Amino acid sequence: MTAPSNDTRDASVARLLDQAQHRDAADTVMFARLIGAKLASDELLHLGLTRDALDALLARHFSRYALPHAAPERIAASEHQAFVDAMRAMLLQHESSLTSTDPDAQCLATIIATACLRPDHLWRDLGLDGRDDVTAILTRHYPQLIERNTDGMRWKKFLARELALAEGRAPAPAPGCPGCEDYGFCYPSR
Repeated sequence: MTAPSNDTRDASVARLLDQAQHRDAADTVMFARLIGAKLASDELLHLGLTRDALDALLARHFSRYALPHAAPERIAASEHQAFVDAMRAMLLQHESSLTSTDPDAQCLATIIATACLRPDHLWRDLGLDGRDDVTAILTRHYPQLIERNTDGMRWKKFLARELALAEGRAPAPAPGCPGCEDYGFCYPSR
C-alpha cells in the first residue's frame, strides 16, 4: 500500500487529538501519531493489537473517538509470532515510565514489536516522521535499553540485536529487515 500523504496522516492524528481527554499528554500524543498513521493508510492491523486492545486504548486516550469503519480483529499470526512475542517481552522488561502490566505499556510494546516485521526503517514502519521520533519514544519508555546504543545503530537493527543477545543468540536482522532498501548497509556481509 502507498504511504499516505503527511496531510492525510496529520488529519487523522488531529481527529484523534480532538477526541482526547488530555490532548497534550505525551503518551496521548504518541498514541495519536501511531494510530493516526495507520488510520490514514488503512493499516490498523499493522499495529498488531487485538480489536479489544485497540478499543481499550482508544477508550483510555480518545474516549469520544469512534473508528470510521470496522477494524480487523488482529493481524494474522505469522511465522514470526515468536519474534514478536519475544521482542514485546523484552521491551516490557525495560519499560520505565509505566509498569509493564499497564495496558498502555503493553500496547506500545506490541506496536513496536509488530513494526519490526515491516520491511522499512522503524520510523517509517511506525508511521512517524523520522528517526528522532523513534528515539523520543524509546528514550521516554526504555531509557536503560537505549543507553546501550552507543554507536548510533539504527533502531530496528539495535532492537533485534538486543533481543538476540538477551536470548543468548548471535545478532541477526529483524524479520522485516531483508525487505528494507538499506539492508545491505546495515548487514553488508549478508
